[in-house]
Amino acid sequence: MIHDFDALYRQVRAAVAEGADACWKVATALHADPECAFDERRAAALLTGELRRAGFEVQEGVAGMPTAFVARSGTERPAVALLLEYDALPGLGHACGHHLIAAAGLGAALAARTALDDGAGSVLAVGTPAEEGGGGKALEVEAGVFDGIDAALMFHPGVHDWTRAPLTAQEQYRVAFHGRAAHPTGNPTEGVDALAALVELFNVLAALGRRLPPASHIQGIVTHGGEATNIVPALAEGRFGLRAATTGALDDLAGHLATSAEGVALATGTTVTVELAGVRYEHFRDSGPLSERFAAHLDRAGIRLGPPADGVYLGSSDIGNVSARVPAIHPFVAIMDEDGSDHTAEFAEAGVSEWARRVLRAATEALACTAVDVLRDRALREQARRPYG
Repeated sequence: MIHDFDALYRQVRAAVAEGADACWKVATALHADPECAFDERRAAALLTGELRRAGFEVQEGVAGMPTAFVARSGTERPAVALLLEYDALPGLGHACGHHLIAAAGLGAALAARTALDDGAGSVLAVGTPAEEGGGGKALEVEAGVFDGIDAALMFHPGVHDWTRAPLTAQEQYRVAFHGRAAHPTGNPTEGVDALAALVELFNVLAALGRRLPPASHIQGIVTHGGEATNIVPALAEGRFGLRAATTGALDDLAGHLATSAEGVALATGTTVTVELAGVRYEHFRDSGPLSERFAAHLDRAGIRLGPPADGVYLGSSDIGNVSARVPAIHPFVAIMDEDGSDHTAEFAEAGVSEWARRVLRAATEALACTAVDVLRDRALREQARRPYG
């Protein structure tokens, strides 16, 4: 067994260097052929093909998702998972940078595997579809994919160099008011206006928004407002997105939505249903000990990570669901200046720049070395398992 961490790091870095061109080729291939949530068939085939050729045992279709997979090398604990995202955005392609996440996870898994030569532990590459709204990781968590895993590692390209991701909890609800149809002039007193109730809910939520805690908000849209202007709407539906700094605060916010909807229904003579629409994303709980290791390894490439800016939240991700079960990291590494933003055409273009290529190499190396730390450092694993976030 190799006890010298420096020797292990050199071994892993050499493997990253050897595979760097191939990883960039994978990243650019994904970027040139974007596929959206739950339809990432060519992406999954490309990534699983690379892993099979490297000797990983690949299980496809995990958690009931055709484009999800788990590739494993080794059979024992400790076990570290490298997470691969590869879904794109409708109309914008890989303006999310997921092609780089997939390539880095792939390269890191292949390199970290070299530290298993004496049979110590397991390295997994977990393919996680549909981060952009479908919640592939959340479904994998519920299916037990992360049971028996000691840490889950990934990075995200962005416009900041931050050790951790300030990611909120989020979920969406479908709210439907039911009234009674009538002619607005022929028999107006017979009508019960469901749309008027939905509009009133928007008014109530606007007033509520003024006293919500930081990071909590409700954003809604009307998805059905009636059939014709000469019919009092008997049905009106809205979809409401809720976000909060923590999963507990999100539960509170959902309670406010339900109470407000029920109050409006009582006041307007309608009935209402409030139903969860889609998968809930929990807030991200950063594993400080693991993030510190990743940042230290990345510093070797000249990229210095710092804490996120106070009061800044960068949306939500299903990595939050993973982080509630196992120690996880999700650092941001910039591939363009801070005046830019992801989910833009400019960010998609930056995703195949020389800057992005340098970041991919550096992040792959840092992820692989952090994976070695998880596999070989019992004290680190114990620190990472302590309650956090």
